[in-house]
Amino acid sequence: MEPLVSLDEQCADYQRMEAVLAWLAEHWRERPALDEIAEQVGLSSFHFQRIFTRWAGVSPKAFMAAIAHAEARRALAEGASVLEAAFDIGLSGPSRLHDLFIAQERMTPGEARRRGEGLDMTLGRAPTPFGQGVFATTDRGLAGLGFCTPGDVHAAQDLKARWPAATWRDDDAVAQRYSDQIFGPNPKPTPLVLIGPPFRVQVWKALLTIPKGATVSYAEVARRAGSPGAYRAVGAAIGANPISWLIPCHRALSRDGRLTGYHWGLPRKAAMLGREAVEVAA
Repeated sequence: MEPLVSLDEQCADYQRMEAVLAWLAEHWRERPALDEIAEQVGLSSFHFQRIFTRWAGVSPKAFMAAIAHAEARRALAEGASVLEAAFDIGLSGPSRLHDLFIAQERMTPGEARRRGEGLDMTLGRAPTPFGQGVFATTDRGLAGLGFCTPGDVHAAQDLKARWPAATWRDDDAVAQRYSDQIFGPNPKPTPLVLIGPPFRVQVWKALLTIPKGATVSYAEVARRAGSPGAYRAVGAAIGANPISWLIPCHRALSRDGRLTGYHWGLPRKAAMLGREAVEVAA
Protein backbone atom coordinates (compact mmCIF):
# COMPACT_ATOMS: atom_id res chain seq x y z
CA MET A 1 0.00 0.00 0.00
CA GLU A 2 1.29 3.48 -0.88
CA PRO A 3 2.08 5.60 2.21
CA LEU A 4 -0.18 8.59 2.79
CA VAL A 5 1.09 11.73 1.08
CA SER A 6 0.77 15.05 2.87
CA LEU A 7 -0.98 18.00 1.23
CA ASP A 8 2.35 19.81 1.02
CA GLU A 9 3.83 16.85 -0.86
CA GLN A 10 0.79 16.63 -3.15
CA CYS A 11 1.15 20.32 -3.93
CA ALA A 12 4.85 19.90 -4.69
CA ASP A 13 4.05 16.89 -6.90
CA TYR A 14 1.59 18.97 -8.91
CA GLN A 15 4.07 21.79 -9.43
CA ARG A 16 6.64 19.30 -10.72
CA MET A 17 4.13 17.57 -12.99
CA GLU A 18 2.83 20.86 -14.32
CA ALA A 19 6.33 21.68 -15.55
CA VAL A 20 6.68 18.22 -17.10
CA LEU A 21 3.31 18.50 -18.88
CA ALA A 22 4.33 21.84 -20.38
CA TRP A 23 7.55 20.24 -21.61
CA LEU A 24 5.75 17.17 -22.97
CA ALA A 25 3.32 19.39 -24.86
CA GLU A 26 6.33 20.60 -26.89
CA HIS A 27 8.29 17.35 -27.15
CA TRP A 28 5.92 14.35 -27.08
CA ARG A 29 6.32 13.74 -30.83
CA GLU A 30 10.02 13.07 -30.19
CA ARG A 31 9.06 10.14 -27.92
CA PRO A 32 11.51 11.19 -25.16
CA ALA A 33 12.90 8.45 -22.96
CA LEU A 34 11.92 8.24 -19.30
CA ASP A 35 15.30 9.51 -18.07
CA GLU A 36 15.09 12.51 -20.42
CA ILE A 37 11.66 13.46 -19.06
CA ALA A 38 12.78 12.94 -15.44
CA GLU A 39 15.75 15.21 -16.07
CA GLN A 40 13.37 18.13 -16.67
CA VAL A 41 12.40 18.09 -12.98
CA GLY A 42 15.69 16.94 -11.51
CA LEU A 43 14.54 13.46 -10.44
CA SER A 44 15.85 9.99 -11.03
CA SER A 45 13.89 7.88 -13.52
CA PHE A 46 12.64 5.66 -10.70
CA HIS A 47 11.33 8.48 -8.51
CA PHE A 48 9.87 10.40 -11.44
CA GLN A 49 7.98 7.33 -12.70
CA ARG A 50 6.59 6.73 -9.23
CA ILE A 51 5.49 10.33 -8.65
CA PHE A 52 4.03 10.81 -12.15
CA THR A 53 2.06 7.56 -12.02
CA ARG A 54 0.76 8.36 -8.54
CA TRP A 55 -0.32 11.83 -9.66
CA ALA A 56 -1.62 11.12 -13.20
CA GLY A 57 -2.92 7.57 -12.67
CA VAL A 58 -0.96 6.27 -15.69
CA SER A 59 2.69 5.91 -16.57
CA PRO A 60 4.48 8.63 -18.60
CA LYS A 61 4.63 6.22 -21.55
CA ALA A 62 0.87 5.57 -21.42
CA PHE A 63 0.23 9.30 -21.04
CA MET A 64 2.19 10.10 -24.22
CA ALA A 65 0.45 7.28 -26.09
CA ALA A 66 -2.93 8.77 -25.12
CA ILE A 67 -1.84 12.20 -26.43
CA ALA A 68 -0.63 10.66 -29.70
CA HIS A 69 -3.87 8.70 -30.11
CA ALA A 70 -5.99 11.81 -29.53
CA GLU A 71 -3.94 13.83 -32.04
CA ALA A 72 -4.14 11.08 -34.67
CA ARG A 73 -7.91 10.82 -34.19
CA ARG A 74 -8.22 14.58 -34.68
CA ALA A 75 -6.16 14.40 -37.88
CA LEU A 76 -8.25 11.52 -39.27
CA ALA A 77 -11.48 13.36 -38.42
CA GLU A 78 -10.19 16.40 -40.33
CA GLY A 79 -9.65 14.30 -43.46
CA ALA A 80 -6.04 13.18 -43.19
CA SER A 81 -5.10 9.81 -44.64
CA VAL A 82 -3.84 7.08 -42.34
CA LEU A 83 -0.31 7.68 -43.64
CA GLU A 84 -0.58 11.44 -43.06
CA ALA A 85 -1.93 10.92 -39.53
CA ALA A 86 0.94 8.56 -38.72
CA PHE A 87 3.56 11.04 -39.91
CA ASP A 88 1.75 13.90 -38.17
CA ILE A 89 2.31 12.33 -34.75
CA GLY A 90 5.88 11.30 -35.47
CA LEU A 91 5.38 7.60 -36.28
CA SER A 92 7.29 5.78 -39.00
CA GLY A 93 4.22 4.59 -40.86
CA PRO A 94 0.66 3.19 -40.85
CA SER A 95 1.62 -0.06 -39.10
CA ARG A 96 2.78 1.86 -36.02
CA LEU A 97 -0.43 3.91 -36.06
CA HIS A 98 -2.43 0.69 -36.35
CA ASP A 99 -0.70 -0.69 -33.24
CA LEU A 100 -1.38 2.54 -31.33
CA PHE A 101 -5.12 2.50 -32.16
CA ILE A 102 -5.47 -1.19 -31.31
CA ALA A 103 -3.76 -0.63 -27.94
CA GLN A 104 -5.90 2.40 -27.09
CA GLU A 105 -9.37 1.32 -28.26
CA ARG A 106 -9.21 -1.92 -30.27
CA MET A 107 -10.07 0.02 -33.43
CA THR A 108 -7.95 0.38 -36.55
CA PRO A 109 -7.22 3.86 -37.99
CA GLY A 110 -9.20 2.94 -41.11
CA GLU A 111 -12.23 2.01 -39.01
CA ALA A 112 -11.94 5.32 -37.15
CA ARG A 113 -11.84 7.19 -40.45
CA ARG A 114 -14.59 5.38 -42.39
CA ARG A 115 -17.53 6.10 -40.09
CA GLY A 116 -20.81 5.92 -41.96
CA GLU A 117 -19.31 6.07 -45.43
CA GLY A 118 -21.99 5.20 -47.99
CA LEU A 119 -24.90 5.24 -45.50
CA ASP A 120 -28.18 7.18 -45.89
CA MET A 121 -29.38 8.12 -42.40
CA THR A 122 -32.23 10.10 -40.86
CA LEU A 123 -32.13 12.19 -37.72
CA GLY A 124 -35.24 13.18 -35.80
CA ARG A 125 -36.55 14.18 -32.37
CA ALA A 126 -39.46 12.79 -30.37
CA PRO A 127 -40.57 12.74 -26.71
CA THR A 128 -39.50 9.82 -24.48
CA PRO A 129 -39.80 9.02 -20.74
CA PHE A 130 -36.25 10.37 -20.35
CA GLY A 131 -36.74 13.72 -22.03
CA GLN A 132 -36.56 14.53 -25.70
CA GLY A 133 -35.02 11.67 -27.66
CA VAL A 134 -32.83 12.07 -30.72
CA PHE A 135 -33.12 9.10 -33.10
CA ALA A 136 -30.66 8.16 -35.86
CA THR A 137 -32.02 5.57 -38.28
CA THR A 138 -31.21 3.73 -41.49
CA ASP A 139 -33.56 1.79 -43.75
CA ARG A 140 -32.62 -1.34 -41.74
CA GLY A 141 -33.45 0.00 -38.26
CA LEU A 142 -32.35 2.14 -35.34
CA ALA A 143 -28.66 3.10 -35.33
CA GLY A 144 -28.59 5.76 -32.63
CA LEU A 145 -30.62 7.02 -29.68
CA GLY A 146 -29.57 9.91 -27.48
CA PHE A 147 -31.31 12.45 -25.27
CA CYS A 148 -31.43 16.22 -24.88
CA THR A 149 -33.41 19.12 -23.52
CA PRO A 150 -35.77 20.91 -25.96
CA GLY A 151 -33.87 23.25 -28.23
CA ASP A 152 -30.49 21.68 -27.46
CA VAL A 153 -28.56 20.78 -30.61
CA HIS A 154 -25.64 19.01 -28.96
CA ALA A 155 -27.22 15.54 -28.94
CA ALA A 156 -27.96 15.75 -32.66
CA GLN A 157 -24.43 16.94 -33.35
CA ASP A 158 -23.09 14.14 -31.15
CA LEU A 159 -24.89 11.41 -33.13
CA LYS A 160 -23.99 12.89 -36.50
CA ALA A 161 -20.35 13.07 -35.45
CA ARG A 162 -20.33 9.30 -34.89
CA TRP A 163 -20.98 8.73 -38.60
CA PRO A 164 -19.61 11.90 -40.22
CA ALA A 165 -19.32 10.36 -43.69
CA ALA A 166 -23.02 9.41 -43.87
CA THR A 167 -25.66 11.31 -45.87
CA TRP A 168 -28.18 12.80 -43.43
CA ARG A 169 -31.75 14.09 -43.66
CA ASP A 170 -34.04 15.33 -40.88
CA ASP A 171 -37.29 13.46 -40.22
CA ASP A 172 -39.13 13.85 -36.90
CA ALA A 173 -41.95 11.59 -38.10
CA VAL A 174 -39.59 8.63 -38.30
CA ALA A 175 -38.31 9.45 -34.82
CA GLN A 176 -41.87 9.54 -33.48
CA ARG A 177 -42.61 6.10 -34.92
CA TYR A 178 -39.54 4.66 -33.22
CA SER A 179 -40.35 6.37 -29.92
CA ASP A 180 -43.87 4.92 -29.97
CA GLN A 181 -42.49 1.49 -30.81
CA ILE A 182 -39.92 1.58 -27.99
CA PHE A 183 -41.60 3.56 -25.22
CA GLY A 184 -45.31 3.40 -26.04
CA PRO A 185 -47.96 1.43 -24.10
CA ASN A 186 -47.37 -1.64 -26.30
CA PRO A 187 -43.62 -1.79 -26.97
CA LYS A 188 -42.52 -3.81 -29.96
CA PRO A 189 -39.16 -5.38 -30.85
CA THR A 190 -36.96 -2.80 -32.51
CA PRO A 191 -34.42 -3.75 -35.19
CA LEU A 192 -30.99 -2.43 -34.16
CA VAL A 193 -28.26 -1.56 -36.63
CA LEU A 194 -24.90 -1.77 -34.89
CA ILE A 195 -22.54 0.38 -36.94
CA GLY A 196 -19.02 0.32 -35.58
CA PRO A 197 -15.73 -1.55 -35.44
CA PRO A 198 -16.02 -5.28 -34.66
CA PHE A 199 -14.61 -4.97 -31.14
CA ARG A 200 -17.08 -2.25 -30.15
CA VAL A 201 -19.98 -4.19 -31.63
CA GLN A 202 -18.80 -7.17 -29.57
CA VAL A 203 -18.94 -5.06 -26.39
CA TRP A 204 -22.39 -3.67 -27.27
CA LYS A 205 -23.66 -7.21 -27.79
CA ALA A 206 -22.23 -8.13 -24.38
CA LEU A 207 -24.29 -5.30 -22.84
CA LEU A 208 -27.41 -6.88 -24.33
CA THR A 209 -26.81 -9.98 -22.19
CA ILE A 210 -27.36 -8.03 -18.93
CA PRO A 211 -30.94 -8.74 -17.78
CA LYS A 212 -33.38 -5.94 -17.07
CA GLY A 213 -33.18 -4.93 -13.41
CA ALA A 214 -29.61 -6.26 -13.05
CA THR A 215 -26.31 -4.40 -13.02
CA VAL A 216 -22.75 -5.60 -13.59
CA SER A 217 -19.28 -4.10 -13.30
CA TYR A 218 -17.27 -2.86 -16.26
CA ALA A 219 -14.91 -5.77 -15.62
CA GLU A 220 -17.83 -8.18 -16.03
CA VAL A 221 -18.76 -6.55 -19.34
CA ALA A 222 -15.16 -7.05 -20.46
CA ARG A 223 -15.39 -10.72 -19.49
CA ARG A 224 -18.69 -11.17 -21.36
CA ALA A 225 -17.14 -9.51 -24.41
CA GLY A 226 -14.35 -12.07 -24.35
CA SER A 227 -11.63 -9.53 -23.48
CA PRO A 228 -11.24 -9.61 -19.68
CA GLY A 229 -7.96 -7.68 -19.74
CA ALA A 230 -8.99 -4.93 -22.17
CA TYR A 231 -10.46 -2.56 -19.56
CA ARG A 232 -9.55 0.67 -21.35
CA ALA A 233 -10.87 -0.45 -24.74
CA VAL A 234 -14.04 -1.92 -23.20
CA GLY A 235 -14.65 1.31 -21.27
CA ALA A 236 -14.25 3.32 -24.47
CA ALA A 237 -16.68 1.02 -26.27
CA ILE A 238 -19.28 1.34 -23.49
CA GLY A 239 -18.91 5.13 -23.57
CA ALA A 240 -19.36 5.08 -27.35
CA ASN A 241 -22.59 3.04 -27.23
CA PRO A 242 -24.78 4.74 -29.85
CA ILE A 243 -28.17 3.26 -28.87
CA SER A 244 -29.00 4.25 -25.31
CA TRP A 245 -31.65 2.36 -23.33
CA LEU A 246 -31.98 -0.49 -25.83
CA ILE A 247 -28.28 -1.33 -25.58
CA PRO A 248 -28.24 -1.02 -21.78
CA CYS A 249 -24.92 0.61 -20.96
CA HIS A 250 -26.77 2.16 -18.00
CA ARG A 251 -26.59 -1.31 -16.37
CA ALA A 252 -22.77 -1.13 -16.23
CA LEU A 253 -21.48 0.29 -12.93
CA SER A 254 -18.09 0.87 -11.40
CA ARG A 255 -16.61 -1.98 -9.34
CA ASP A 256 -17.85 -0.36 -6.11
CA GLY A 257 -21.40 0.05 -7.48
CA ARG A 258 -21.29 3.81 -8.12
CA LEU A 259 -23.17 5.37 -11.03
CA THR A 260 -20.32 6.66 -13.16
CA GLY A 261 -19.61 7.61 -16.71
CA TYR A 262 -23.02 7.84 -18.43
CA HIS A 263 -22.82 9.80 -21.67
CA TRP A 264 -26.29 11.36 -21.33
CA GLY A 265 -25.96 12.32 -17.66
CA LEU A 266 -26.05 10.47 -14.34
CA PRO A 267 -29.62 11.60 -13.46
CA ARG A 268 -30.83 9.93 -16.64
CA LYS A 269 -28.85 6.76 -15.81
CA ALA A 270 -30.45 6.65 -12.35
CA ALA A 271 -33.90 7.20 -13.90
CA MET A 272 -33.38 4.30 -16.30
CA LEU A 273 -32.28 1.92 -13.54
CA GLY A 274 -35.22 3.05 -11.39
CA ARG A 275 -37.74 2.51 -14.20
CA GLU A 276 -36.40 -0.97 -14.83
CA ALA A 277 -36.49 -1.85 -11.13
CA VAL A 278 -40.18 -0.87 -11.00
CA GLU A 279 -40.96 -2.90 -14.14
CA VAL A 280 -39.21 -5.99 -12.76
CA ALA A 281 -40.99 -5.67 -9.40
CA ALA A 282 -44.42 -5.21 -10.98
